[in-house]
Amino acid sequence: MSEDVVEVVVTAADAEWLAGFTRRLVEERLAACGHQIAAIRSVYRWEGAVHDDPEARVALHTRASLVPEIVARADAEHPYDVPCVLALPVAGGNPAYLAWVVAETKEPS
Repeated sequence: MSEDVVEVVVTAADAEWLAGFTRRLVEERLAACGHQIAAIRSVYRWEGAVHDDPEARVALHTRASLVPEIVARADAEHPYDVPCVLALPVAGGNPAYLAWVVAETKEPS
């Protein structure tokens, strides 16, 4: 079961925007849940300069097969030109929780 589940990390400058994005994904069954950290610090290079900015981060739990739809939604809705969307494999976990993630997400389109 764990090979079907991934954690998708998304970051954004606006924690409220990210909470709304997460809620829409859960409502549409693209993710079973999202665990948000409202305050992180991101250090990165963008357009030749090093930036050090506050951001928010969410960890979405979903099916691996739904990652392309989540990436497409982020590309369409995210305020960044290049949003951070990373899918991390889940190597294991509570079998009941993993089954719940699959049950609460839709079959891919």
